[in-house]
Amino acid sequence: MRRVILGLCSAVLVVALCGGCQAKSSGDPNKLVVWSFTDEIGGLVNDYYKPAHPDMVIEYSLTPTEQFPNKLDPVLASGQGAPDVFGLEDAFVRKYVESGLLLDITDVYEANKSKILQYPVDVGSYNGKVYGMSWQAAPGAVFYKRSLAQKYLGTDDPEVVQTYFRDLPTFLSTADLLKEESGGTCVAISAFQDLLMPYKAARQQPWVVDGKLYIDPAMESYLDTVRLLHDKGEEGRVAQWSEGWFAGMQGKLTDERNNTVEVFSYFLPTWGLHYVLKTNAPDTAGDWAMIPGPMPYRWGGTWIAAWKNTKNPEGAKELIRYLTTDDSFLETYALTSGDLVGNTVVVDKIKDSFSEPFLGGQNHYAVFAELAKEVNGKLTQGTDQAIEGLFLEATNAYINAEKSKEQAIQDFRSQVNAQLGL
Repeated sequence: MRRVILGLCSAVLVVALCGGCQAKSSGDPNKLVVWSFTDEIGGLVNDYYKPAHPDMVIEYSLTPTEQFPNKLDPVLASGQGAPDVFGLEDAFVRKYVESGLLLDITDVYEANKSKILQYPVDVGSYNGKVYGMSWQAAPGAVFYKRSLAQKYLGTDDPEVVQTYFRDLPTFLSTADLLKEESGGTCVAISAFQDLLMPYKAARQQPWVVDGKLYIDPAMESYLDTVRLLHDKGEEGRVAQWSEGWFAGMQGKLTDERNNTVEVFSYFLPTWGLHYVLKTNAPDTAGDWAMIPGPMPYRWGGTWIAAWKNTKNPEGAKELIRYLTTDDSFLETYALTSGDLVGNTVVVDKIKDSFSEPFLGGQNHYAVFAELAKEVNGKLTQGTDQAIEGLFLEATNAYINAEKSKEQAIQDFRSQVNAQLGL
């Protein structure tokens, strides 16, 4: 994903037919307008789709992520100047999937389902219909420092290190071990937020059940776990995406007394390798390895959807079909970008050909390919972003002993009710 990563990273693509300077459905079967918030989409259209569809005219518009919903919402609601196909970030994709404003693309899915990874389809589906599809998958894993594993566990072999992370109780025991073996200098993770996505994936129920807020036992377990790690000094006590979080990747994190804090691992998805670790800690190349970790989870990804009232539904569907299912395009794209694509035929064909120097020659692609099969996309809801923002506020208050667990949960419930009516 070629974008600045500031938080939850992922996207959904929307392409629009444009009859003038303002994108709106013109009915011209050879004209499409693409609205996007990431240059990744522009690259896919210009480098792959247009050469394969030389008769199509593409008008491309890029809007910053934080401004994109405010641009898109009014035109979809009014139908005035609405694009035919548009991009939606993972943080708010379900808002649109559930909105009733997207084109039903179930037929595109049905014609290609034998080679499509299921979980992205589940994220893009609502009430038995498919409204968004993805060309990629973003399962999560655990990236760890080989040098620290060798130093404190006696090996940097991913298969052996995975035994120390094989489930959550073992992970907590390993956090204790790292602290003991290092004399208190090595922490399991740098930020409590790093465990949010894995624990979300461990839920049995979503945040909203029968129109009411539901706190799955896995999320209460998350509160217990991060408070325990914090109190024991087994997490770096920095915020995710902060300067300290990145410093830990570089081996430069220090505590309040200016003592070095060694961060053993980071829970990150596919894009975390290329756009977080490589970008922010280039000098550590070769000192990392990747393991599945204690549970399958997902974080980010990119979907494609279309406006329900487009005057060129077939053109919009062809763009979606091509970018999310076409074997030739996806193979070339995957080999060029290293992105884990959602076409399982392509993945099975190429997954054994990768060797990542940043990970000491490990084939990360094959590991991610297996992890993607275990991800559950059915718990995603349109209210997730708002609810989780409030939940992290409650978590922060609890781990810093500003509130008891009971009070933090009670206040969380009250805030969700006040803001969302749940």
